[in-house]
Amino acid sequence: MPRRSRAARASSTFAPTGCSFIPSMRPAASLTTARSWPPCVRRSRAATAGALAAVVWGLQEPLDQRLFRCDYSDIALLGKAVTRRRGWRAAGFAIHAVNGAIFGLAFDELRRRVRVGPRKLAVAAALGEHLTLYPLCYFVDRYHPARGEPGIPPLLTNQRAFAQATWRHALFGLVFGRLA
Repeated sequence: MPRRSRAARASSTFAPTGCSFIPSMRPAASLTTARSWPPCVRRSRAATAGALAAVVWGLQEPLDQRLFRCDYSDIALLGKAVTRRRGWRAAGFAIHAVNGAIFGLAFDELRRRVRVGPRKLAVAAALGEHLTLYPLCYFVDRYHPARGEPGIPPLLTNQRAFAQATWRHALFGLVFGRLA
């Protein structure tokens, strides 16, 4: 490969290896898509987007609890699984943000393999996760240490909780698709 001049190297959008990138002097509209970003930038952006979308989900829970007239809260479900003391809400948000970041990393791998727009893919992946994992509510209903407490009603046969979780996953997918 021929050696490029310093000016040619400086005009590149990204360095050819590693995680470092060199901003170009080109306008922002000419930047490449997320698929061509360096892997560590792609992964960290996807993980951050997942964590932020999960926080948005948690912050809007009180609104959808009123709208769906169902006391179901993922933050309570996760937080009260690790502690029943005062800090359950903070623990629930932290676990939910980590779950969102893990979703973001899985999404990044999926995005590289599938030729679908990132926003459509994000919503489809979030709803697919919901439909795949909702049957595990059987174990929540049976074994969760705080089942029956505020925020953790019976879930598996609860149509309102299912609709609420569907809405939350759709919202997560929309927010995540916009950020990722």
